Amino acid sequence: MRRYSSLLACFMIFAVAEAQVMLHRAAPDGRVDSVRMAIDLPHEFTGKDVIIGVTDWGFDYTHPVFYDTGMVNYRVLRAWDQFKESGPAPAGFTYGTEYVGRDALLEARCDTSNVYEYAYHGTHCAGIAGGGGAGTQYRGVAVDAEFLFVSVNLTDQQVIDAWRWMYDVAQQEGKRLVVSMSWGLYYLDNMDGTGPLADEMRRLSDLGVVFVSSAGNNGDVDFHMRHTFTQKDTVRTQFTFPHSSIGSDITMMGSENSSFSFSLLALDNSFETVARTQYFSTMSDTDADTFMVAGIDTVRFSYHIEPSNQYNNRPSVQLTVFYNANLRFGLEVAAEDCDFHAWNLARIKTNYGNWGGTFQRPASKPDWIAGDRMYGVSTPANVDCSITVAAHSSRYKSPSGNMAGGSIASFSSWGPSFHSVPKPDISAPGVNVVSSLSSYTNTYDGTYTKSVVFNGRTYRFVSLSGTSMAAPFVAGVAALVLQANPYLSSAQVKEILLQTAYHDSFTDEYGSNRFGSGKVNAYQAVLKALGTVGVEQYFATSTSSYTVYPNPIDDLCYVTANTDCRNILCEVFDITGRKVLQSSFTQGVNSLSLGGLKPGCYVMKLTDDRSVDVKKIVVR
Repeated sequence: MRRYSSLLACFMIFAVAEAQVMLHRAAPDGRVDSVRMAIDLPHEFTGKDVIIGVTDWGFDYTHPVFYDTGMVNYRVLRAWDQFKESGPAPAGFTYGTEYVGRDALLEARCDTSNVYEYAYHGTHCAGIAGGGGAGTQYRGVAVDAEFLFVSVNLTDQQVIDAWRWMYDVAQQEGKRLVVSMSWGLYYLDNMDGTGPLADEMRRLSDLGVVFVSSAGNNGDVDFHMRHTFTQKDTVRTQFTFPHSSIGSDITMMGSENSSFSFSLLALDNSFETVARTQYFSTMSDTDADTFMVAGIDTVRFSYHIEPSNQYNNRPSVQLTVFYNANLRFGLEVAAEDCDFHAWNLARIKTNYGNWGGTFQRPASKPDWIAGDRMYGVSTPANVDCSITVAAHSSRYKSPSGNMAGGSIASFSSWGPSFHSVPKPDISAPGVNVVSSLSSYTNTYDGTYTKSVVFNGRTYRFVSLSGTSMAAPFVAGVAALVLQANPYLSSAQVKEILLQTAYHDSFTDEYGSNRFGSGKVNAYQAVLKALGTVGVEQYFATSTSSYTVYPNPIDDLCYVTANTDCRNILCEVFDITGRKVLQSSFTQGVNSLSLGGLKPGCYVMKLTDDRSVDVKKIVVR
């Protein structure tokens, strides 16, 4: 049964009593099991020395999944509760409360009650990305990764602050960072993937941060409307209020350097207009919070108009219409030369609803416009550098011996994105995924799959569905890739995940607007990462086991291997990525002649039984 949560700003989730496709089944679907078995790999990869940052709500800092698989070593480094004002705030910030280290986190127990009350979503998502399982089969993907948690307040600046704080901590730790975001809004930044959040994501991505976002859960509702005006024209549509909302937030956007006008229509049960507002123009009107009289009813509505957004030069409108049970409502739009888009989303008491209501063509109005499900990916998933994740059900063998599952989740949002940027990028298991539940939540009323007792307290595991579950799965896979090769750029990590995604009859049937490049394949991604030359250095400190002297090099250089590994592969690549030299090393000091190479910059890749290291060298 579909269960909406008006308490969470994340994409809506689905609580399912019968957990047929659990986290332990998601692992083989995403080929994480092959990584754990280290098939043709130097060793098992577990996300060690990689940090996963989770921006969410409902963190139970005490949950045993945040220890390692032996339930000994605690893996949450820090947490920042942006809602709790008792302090102390993180260095460089003036609000919220930061917890540093195991003792402070366990004493705090959980994030504070906020506009989402004592939630649970963050604990569930983090458990998928890297939970240790707490002795159960419900282990996350990157079980040795460390965590940063931010209970985030969804304003532009506070989201940006969360990312910057995570990046600063990762730099202090000298480790790579993957940021997992199982939330999204259709009126934060712009729907074409531009805005202050997008700019900051691109800046941090260039610095090595890997961003992973859920694609959204509006794949089964016609909440988007589009019309291309090539001449002066007027179009109309009817819109419905989203489930469990106090109204509709209709986000409208025109094409670059265009304009449009709109009017709100009050309709009777036969869809005849009983009242209407004046036309409001993106060229001449300003913001208002007002009302319309329709017979004996009063309809409250407000609008915010932006004539030309500074990031994309597009006109945009945020129209909020508050619920009225006695009327139906329509939208009339007029323009002359404009590619017009609109999205109908829930308005809830926290202002953060993100599930859709429909645009419809009444049967008695054949010239009106119906909605569709396209362009369903919102901020931050619509930003080009984000790895945007759709959801599918895990493929598994049923008790009868037949294969089951594998299809796209009906709720998984459709692409494409704007500017010919394909979205979503990839798909991962997101249907009936069992993971950890916050033991402090007061908002979960579903059934439990399993319970464990740890330090005298009962902790539970529950089954949820949503792209919220698929995104942290891919974040965990990204952590495995970065452990295999910590010198990859964020763009290389994304490229590796997309290039190694696998296809089957379901991906072929539904196509890229649902599955992106295909289903995530952790095993092939790790293999490809091991064979890829990563030339970036992102660490504030260096933990390399290798030194090269001298550098620049005239002819002979010496490579010192400060490791107990005896079999070390040394490969040298030119700036085009072509391998020009290969040699075998052992522990201690090894000599290598580079006299046969032309002067210039090269990359030395050193692969041992445990890790990959990369050195930039110059031949004179």
